[in-house]
Amino acid sequence: MRSTYLALASLASIATPVLGQTFQRLGGCPTLGCVFPPDQAEFLAGAKFDIRLEVHAPVNGSEAFNNGVPDENFSLQISNNKGYSASITDFFQTPDTTVEKWNFTWYEDLFALDAKTPTEVNVASKAYRSLSLSEPGEYTATLKYYDGQETVARWTVREPCEKPLVKNVILFIGDGMPQSAITAARLLAHKQINGKYQSTMQLDKMDGVGLQMTHSMDTFITDSANSATAIMTGHKSTVNALGVYRDSSPNPFDDPKVETIAELFHRQRGGKVGIVSTAFLADATPASLVAHTRDRGQYAPITEMYLNGVTSNYSDWTSWSGPDVLLGGGAEQWIAGSGSPGKKDYYEVFRQAGYQVVNDKDQLASADASQRTLGVFSQSNMAKWIDREIFPQNLPNITKSPTGNGTAVNQPGLAEMTLKAIDVLHSRSGDKGFFLMSEAASIDKMFHAMDYDRALGELLELDDTVRQTIAHLETIGELDETLIVVTADHAHGFDVFGSSDSKYMTAKDDDRVKRSAIGIYESSGHSEYQVAKGSRPDNETIVYGDQGPNFPVQWDPRYTIAAGFGAHPDVQESYSIAKNGPRLPAITQNGTAYANPADKPDGYLTNGTIPADQTQGIHSLQDVPIFTKGKPEAVAVFRGVMENTDIFFHMAKVLGLGSTDRDQNKGNGKGKDNKA
Repeated sequence: MRSTYLALASLASIATPVLGQTFQRLGGCPTLGCVFPPDQAEFLAGAKFDIRLEVHAPVNGSEAFNNGVPDENFSLQISNNKGYSASITDFFQTPDTTVEKWNFTWYEDLFALDAKTPTEVNVASKAYRSLSLSEPGEYTATLKYYDGQETVARWTVREPCEKPLVKNVILFIGDGMPQSAITAARLLAHKQINGKYQSTMQLDKMDGVGLQMTHSMDTFITDSANSATAIMTGHKSTVNALGVYRDSSPNPFDDPKVETIAELFHRQRGGKVGIVSTAFLADATPASLVAHTRDRGQYAPITEMYLNGVTSNYSDWTSWSGPDVLLGGGAEQWIAGSGSPGKKDYYEVFRQAGYQVVNDKDQLASADASQRTLGVFSQSNMAKWIDREIFPQNLPNITKSPTGNGTAVNQPGLAEMTLKAIDVLHSRSGDKGFFLMSEAASIDKMFHAMDYDRALGELLELDDTVRQTIAHLETIGELDETLIVVTADHAHGFDVFGSSDSKYMTAKDDDRVKRSAIGIYESSGHSEYQVAKGSRPDNETIVYGDQGPNFPVQWDPRYTIAAGFGAHPDVQESYSIAKNGPRLPAITQNGTAYANPADKPDGYLTNGTIPADQTQGIHSLQDVPIFTKGKPEAVAVFRGVMENTDIFFHMAKVLGLGSTDRDQNKGNGKGKDNKA
């Protein structure tokens, strides 16, 4: 049998072009015929989606075919598991569309890139908009082209929950938060006596724990855009894509869309939606609730989508008129100028749409909870917890005013924004319920910068926000009707491996000698973050710092944690806190990244492990945790190990979303003229 297998493998290698992995002609399309949604896609019954079909004809390269002329007479047949089969137009009762044509180029591997020899591909395509499948079960979509070639996509439509388990869902995203960071944050913020914690984090006290796998559709290392898309839509996508499957067209806004949990909740329940983030609001995670584009960098159009959805481009898509509360940074997209949609004053556009606009912590606190609220508190990302709470003297130098002039020293934190968002949603939702996404964005942003102290400060702020949220929900009578989910969109390859004697490291000059400052195993000692300066770290006295319990007593002890990354640029490392603002670990000279000589000058040089043009650490493969609190039957849904897409389906289940119409037609598909 072994020799037969080798012979078959050899024949296959002759018949099939062997392409590189670094680049792909089009993710989810290993053949010359492409179906989006692709094979293995799952749908919630009644949720909307688009279909994009493409037939490729490479002009050159290892896949060159048909003299570069794509077949325009392709067809798609859809079958269900009850034996019904029909063309796409009959199955969905939707009109046929015209063939679109374009071309694109790509590199087959790094050698082709070095030689500057791209492959050109001509494309024939059709798109069908605003469809849905209304009966749970298995479906097969077969694309036929080139007189006998086929591409088959097997789809699954999941059963909706007929009755909601809860009225509200609050989804906390610790962006880039691996379990190892939670462990490190606990070490910094909670006292141990003889190896036993005397207190623990709120995340440690949740009702349910699970794990989610974060890989994307076509790569095993993901970014925040397509990982958030998976969580918010139930569909895996491609790096940089938001609410769509990436196609090969030149237009970043015509890719096949999938409905988000916010759109679905608003359409089916009339529920209220809130979005909170410490990032700039056009960033990937907050945008994933409303945006539909393969390019997460389309900040101005994404900002417009917050208010208008995509109805300006596709009138048959889900109606959307803006969230009830939207809080975060990124004033560049609201101040009139090059960064705002149409260069308009988007604060005024939101005011005209009925929003009250607030720009600092005091205005947020006094805002009327009965009104729709837009809060933008800084340009770019919001200030980090450590700079707001420990080093506030940094704020005038690292923040810019949300109105365009001056600084932004009076910013709210994640807890203040989240609790105000809950008040607005509670006031406005009535018995329809609400969905709130609250993101601790700079866990990720500070891990990218290898600023471990600030990343862990952001994580502790998230943990404290969850604690305050639980108490606040109980106060306003919503706790029993709310499911709280805390998870991450992806991980970073971060961990703590010992302690570091900062005094010894500073005193030594030789890099190899400096490394002797790192205490491993029995030399790692106790955490000094939970004792007052000058106190023994092994004392049994519990004290609190200025920020109270659940935070470190001090952030710059002599013996710090020694932590590191698996994927990073060249850096100087001393493990001491950056006191003057967020860390800048590497700088670029002539297209190559080097360790920043101004960063951690008392540390030692660590050679990079990623491409030499990268100035920051990158994401990792790790599964990330899921914590839940709420009714036992709702919590149980999130236990175990799951795909990131399952989080969407589980949230939809507990909210009672999705719809079936088993007698609608033989195929139980719906087109834009026969909507679910």
